[in-house]
Amino acid sequence: MPSLPLRLSALLLALGLSACDDAPKFTQAEPGEARSGGGTTVRKTDQNAFSLPSANLPPSRRVDFSVGNSFFRNPWVIAPSTTTARDGLGPLFNTNACQGCHIKDGRGHPPAPDARNAVSMLIRLSIPDTPAYANVIEQQGVVPEPVYGGQFQDMAVPGVTPEGKVRVDYSPVMVRFKDGTEVELRKPSLNITQLNYGPMHPDTRFSARVAPAMIGLGLLEAIPEEAILANADAQAKAKNGIAGRPNRVWDDMQQKTVLGRFGWKAGQPNLNQQNVHAFSGDMGLTTHLRPFDDCTDAQTACKQAPNGNGPDGEPEVSDNILRLVLFYTRNLAVPARRDVGTPQVLAGKTLFYQAGCQSCHTPKYTTAADAAEAELANQVIRPYSDLLLHDMGDGLADNRTEFQAGGRDWRTPPLWGIGLTQAVSGHTQFLHDGRARNLLEAVLWHGGEAKAAQQQVLSFNAEQRAALLAFLNSL
Repeated sequence: MPSLPLRLSALLLALGLSACDDAPKFTQAEPGEARSGGGTTVRKTDQNAFSLPSANLPPSRRVDFSVGNSFFRNPWVIAPSTTTARDGLGPLFNTNACQGCHIKDGRGHPPAPDARNAVSMLIRLSIPDTPAYANVIEQQGVVPEPVYGGQFQDMAVPGVTPEGKVRVDYSPVMVRFKDGTEVELRKPSLNITQLNYGPMHPDTRFSARVAPAMIGLGLLEAIPEEAILANADAQAKAKNGIAGRPNRVWDDMQQKTVLGRFGWKAGQPNLNQQNVHAFSGDMGLTTHLRPFDDCTDAQTACKQAPNGNGPDGEPEVSDNILRLVLFYTRNLAVPARRDVGTPQVLAGKTLFYQAGCQSCHTPKYTTAADAAEAELANQVIRPYSDLLLHDMGDGLADNRTEFQAGGRDWRTPPLWGIGLTQAVSGHTQFLHDGRARNLLEAVLWHGGEAKAAQQQVLSFNAEQRAALLAFLNSL
């Protein structure tokens, strides 16, 4: 039987990858390549693959992980309630539990045509920036819509009226490969109806966002800032059309502008603040960092509704609960890759580099020695993201700014675990709004800075496309 390098060489020749191509040729897996999360990596590949603690988390610390999981998974209830540790839901909200959006800690999806609520897809709202709102823009990144606020909430507690309904319609967009194969993409059209608090500002900007997978977030938080900025410097010096930029966002705790890492436009600086804003916007739950319900001045019933704050001013999400949820979200492990050394996956990796995808989807980092959790420190990880903003073209534009992110800008999403989306989430809907029904469609939506990569993929034949998808599904 031929050796792996010989078999792979034959496959590369069959795929049309000649020795003169500039992209590296991968003939074997790199040492440790399957361990995407370094020492934190787990090996489960079923529907619970995204719900495990870091593999190197000692038993003494897994209790906090389990308790944090319970507050992430279980529903919150309406106040007043005898369940005082979990009351205060709403008055306006999108879901009653973190798991309602991040189902099994996985990826959300847009609403089906007959869905009563959007649930795992939310809609961001804002109006155009003006100098009069300079302080608001600095601290919130956007100017919220005056009546409905910064996030549209289609659910409410009894006695309070939901803001309205969300529906997504689609129209076909045809794309043709060089070999004549056609693929039908679907272009979303957002429809917000039954506005219960009057019309919106005529210049309102909308941005649909599905919930991302929760794995590896603590590791992303532990990537040194200088490594992220080095990506931006290297891309600027290359002058090849790829020009990632860091977002600079407001840190509620430090009361200053810092590097953004989390969210579809890198609009949050750290996991704690990401969690705080999700508790507030998604479930209407107060914390010490956001001690007010998410109601605008026009929503009087929302402002007057009972809340779950304690008599001594304790917020609905106590500092201890917030700490436990933070520990949980930091330590959700990344699953190991599969089939990293097979000829087809290695050929697909070569094609990934040939198309230039690694320019934005940076494969590898070493986390900081002073990471927030000891288990996350000094880990060689492979998230496949530069955590920078890139202009992705008109096709993906939401025309909504967020801090320094423009209307065509999106943060490069990490690719680790993407091949387990079907197993965990029960679907394969990708991109920020879930428009892509599979990974190939997601690639074909790439434009702007990624247009050259998309064009390269459009030149691939069927066997090459299968190899590229085999690589992506191995991640």
